[in-house]
Amino acid sequence: MQTEVSDAMPDATVSFAHSFVKSDAFRALFREGMALVEATAAYLDGPGRDESKGLPRMLALAYASESMRLTTRLMQVASWLLLQRAVAEGELTGDDARRQKDKVRLSHQNTVNGPDAVEALPATLQDLINQSMRLQARVMHLDDLMEGRAEEVPAPPNPVERQLAMLQSAFRR
Repeated sequence: MQTEVSDAMPDATVSFAHSFVKSDAFRALFREGMALVEATAAYLDGPGRDESKGLPRMLALAYASESMRLTTRLMQVASWLLLQRAVAEGELTGDDARRQKDKVRLSHQNTVNGPDAVEALPATLQDLINQSMRLQARVMHLDDLMEGRAEEVPAPPNPVERQLAMLQSAFRR
């Protein structure tokens, strides 16, 4: 996706990826992602470990598998964020980052247990899973936009234009 630069260099184009990784929005996303990684690690190494010990056997297995998926999901997101930050700071070129990104392989890491099992897990783990899945979806959407894989979302129909067309049609009769 290319956007025109209209101020200093009217004929130049800047890629969405290049402008996004240097934006405040990216810096906020980066901070949010890294904070979620830290919060998850603190929970899983502390209170989560204690909570998992008191779970029934089948629920303890669900806890183990969901915490592993959570960790994998967050490591993929963190790797993507770190690559993008390296581009923003000039440590990597866009081409270098694309080659490195092939190793990251962003993929949907959904829960593997049914909704009933996930709902029976400790509330903090459920919250971390939900936050990580929302963050993962945002990052994957941004990655698709940056790589030109995302389709343009059509603008919703304008209800005023529709009403005007109906009025014009009624008065023509």
